[in-house]
Amino acid sequence: MALSLKSLHVGDLGKIVGFEQSGKAYRKRLLAMGLTPGTAFSVTRFAPMGDPVEIKLRGFSLTLRKDEAAILLIEKL
Repeated sequence: MALSLKSLHVGDLGKIVGFEQSGKAYRKRLLAMGLTPGTAFSVTRFAPMGDPVEIKLRGFSLTLRKDEAAILLIEKL
């Protein structure tokens, strides 16, 4: 079952399973940043208002805005 990134908490692990159909504008950009299906990540922190969110994957930290993060379909590990 695919979830959104906002359903995870700090310290949770997840895996990218795909992208929302409505997010074609950001899809190429997210793929270029290393957010490919099958990639595992951990949630590092959320900003106080929930935007942006920081995740750690492939040895680096990446910060995503709400609209970018909403496109990701993830699975909790």
